[in-house]
Amino acid sequence: MSTVVLLICTGLGLGALYFLIASGLSLIFGLMDVLNFAHGALLSIGAYATWWAGTEGGLGFWPAVACGTAIGTLAAVLLELVLIRPLYSRPRDQILATVGVGLAVPALLTGVWGADSRPFLQPPELSGTVHVLGAIVPANRFVLMAAAAVLLLVLRLFLGRTRYGLVVRAGVEDRAMVTALGIDVRRAFTLVFAIGGAAAALGGALGGLYFGSVHPGQGTSLLIFAFVVVVMGGMGSVTGAAVASAAVGLVQQFANYYTAAGLGDLSVVVLLAVLLLVRPRGLTGRLA
Repeated sequence: MSTVVLLICTGLGLGALYFLIASGLSLIFGLMDVLNFAHGALLSIGAYATWWAGTEGGLGFWPAVACGTAIGTLAAVLLELVLIRPLYSRPRDQILATVGVGLAVPALLTGVWGADSRPFLQPPELSGTVHVLGAIVPANRFVLMAAAAVLLLVLRLFLGRTRYGLVVRAGVEDRAMVTALGIDVRRAFTLVFAIGGAAAALGGALGGLYFGSVHPGQGTSLLIFAFVVVVMGGMGSVTGAAVASAAVGLVQQFANYYTAAGLGDLSVVVLLAVLLLVRPRGLTGRLA
């Protein structure tokens, strides 16, 4: 029983990390129709900025997380303004440009700090364990779950209750009409990119808690599972991404434990294939 509880908690913790990454990716693609292959680079920027602020900058853990998230958000805004905005009408060029950024950022991080993993700052209050129904669970798993729950609530409120959220949704449906009403859709799209970048950077900042270290290729490897989550949850559905993230994390943990090591990734691919055969548009296939 304790083993099952441990696997559930660790699987939900891993799923929460996937959601932090995939939520921004789903939001950007669903609202702006931009397939951002540089999203993993934003995660890496947030992870390394947090690591640097905590080790080299001497900040505490939470100030370092805030610093890493802010830098990742700034990088996302610059990416949208400089690279994505001129290419809104050229989707193929968008893909090539974001793939280039996604390859360049890990190479830059490797050139500056090397290819080896860097030990991540582990605050004493989060390095311990929690007893749950007889299982000993690392405390940082619950931090990831809490962060994912707060992010889900914030995104749903943004899309359904705020002016900019409604403007973005309307702009996706009929951008010309919204612009004719005197509303600057581009500013709202920049805000969406900033939110997506902040979520990815936060995932990188807190991902160090889960893995215990950061390395240049971390964002790229996690981006693969983020795309799986987005497809499974339904393009543009934040709620679907949350459900899919939990499912992927749980399947990986149980498959890795009860089968041969490494089959967890294969089981996720099988789950994706089965879901697409049954529900080609994903779990929800809609916004919110």
